[in-house]
Amino acid sequence: MNKKEKKALISIFSILIAAVLGYFGISFDGAGNGREDVSGRVTRVIDGDTYDLLLDDNRTVRIRMDGIDAPERGQPHSQMATDYLKKLTENQIISVSLKNKDRYGRIISFSYLADGRELGAEMIKAGYAWHYKQYNNDRQLARLENEAKAARRGLWQDNDPIAPWEWRRRQQ
Repeated sequence: MNKKEKKALISIFSILIAAVLGYFGISFDGAGNGREDVSGRVTRVIDGDTYDLLLDDNRTVRIRMDGIDAPERGQPHSQMATDYLKKLTENQIISVSLKNKDRYGRIISFSYLADGRELGAEMIKAGYAWHYKQYNNDRQLARLENEAKAARRGLWQDNDPIAPWEWRRRQQ
């Protein structure tokens, strides 16, 4: 392959990458990381780990909190988890990094309150979510889950709570 063919191939490849990133709404920060840091107000809490965020530019994005999995609708403690997330986010500005989308089009992101607290960690600490170890290996989230279990907070009041991924599998 000559230089001209290599340049053409690199140009085509670059255009394809830009198109894919654009499709997912990903931009690059100065460090070269694909992400867009944004903030906004929660307009709707879907469940204990998902909410809609109205951004400053009037876009609404659905956020699926990274690192946690909360009880599914119909599962014990689902409504309490949803209500707790509503309480945490009511009249709050939430900051997120728009990075990846899941197969449902939701943005997977850590979510931060203005005081710096991370929403997923707060949900786990209160006992309303599991640390989603299959997709996240954060030691702090694992520690918070163990502390919530030991204190029997939230869903850990039950003798043998069913994890949401197990609940979903059983429902299929």
